[in-house]
Amino acid sequence: MSQLLDGQADSGLAAPRPFRVPVAGGELAGGEWGPSAQEAPEAPVVLAVHGITASHRCWPLLPPLLPGVRVIAPDLRGRGRSGGLPDPYGLASHAADMVALLDALGVAQAHVVGHSMGGFVSVALAGTAASRVSSLTLVDGGLPLALPDGVAAPGADATPEDVLGPAAARLSMTFPDREAYRDFWRAHPAFGDWTPVVEGYVDYDLEGTEPHLRTSTNGTAVATDGAQLFGGETYDAWLASIAVPTTFLRAPRGLLDEPRSLYAPGYAETFSDRVAAAHGGLRVVEVEDVNHYTIVMAEDGARRVAEEVLPAVRSR
Repeated sequence: MSQLLDGQADSGLAAPRPFRVPVAGGELAGGEWGPSAQEAPEAPVVLAVHGITASHRCWPLLPPLLPGVRVIAPDLRGRGRSGGLPDPYGLASHAADMVALLDALGVAQAHVVGHSMGGFVSVALAGTAASRVSSLTLVDGGLPLALPDGVAAPGADATPEDVLGPAAARLSMTFPDREAYRDFWRAHPAFGDWTPVVEGYVDYDLEGTEPHLRTSTNGTAVATDGAQLFGGETYDAWLASIAVPTTFLRAPRGLLDEPRSLYAPGYAETFSDRVAAAHGGLRVVEVEDVNHYTIVMAEDGARRVAEEVLPAVRSR
């Protein structure tokens, strides 16, 4: 049996309280911060949903900026400590897992924050279980991606490389020890500043035993989910049905810290009258000087996310 390696880098931040809850096919893992349900049963809840190959360990900077808020962050099916959950994958399956998670933790309704693919899962949740969502904050994700060259329509022709670029290579790699995996990520241009938060996130991603460590992310899950990030009739219907205040935060730099961002300037505004029309449409916010990762994993990015989430929490 493989051994899962928990990242224990000392970031100076509170460690999440781990949880496991029953979902179809097994248990969904994750962590939560802030007051517990026993300590503050009426505390507002934020459900924080990570990206396509990430885990709940991408979120530790956000909870301290949301005082009095219970922050619940799962490892999505096929990732982190939920890596062994079987298919079906896909956005509808993840949304069903989020409903099961909220049910198991006794949460009737949450403010939902989704980063990258987590934004798509958040939209799917709002589209399939609207009563569970108080507000939506989409962090550089959740709006259909532009189709890659050579792909004519949304569907299975899209690959993990189309979504992730070179980072997809690690899905089939093994590493002799934890330091080798850290070195792989140190070379990633998005992480110019190697922080304890980044190190804890990277360490948590490993499973197995030396010298055969590997990412806990399931490549089949990534391929299935990645093919659904380009929209389509079902997804467009979910977007159109959103009936809560919705904010989109755009990072000006991409997954490799390149000037070409995941979402081109002005693209999100084309959805402004197609999403959350009953609440004035989609609100678009430009977040300066961040890339697709640092918008949640660096202090300035996390602060801007919190600044957008807090008004929604306080108004409901």
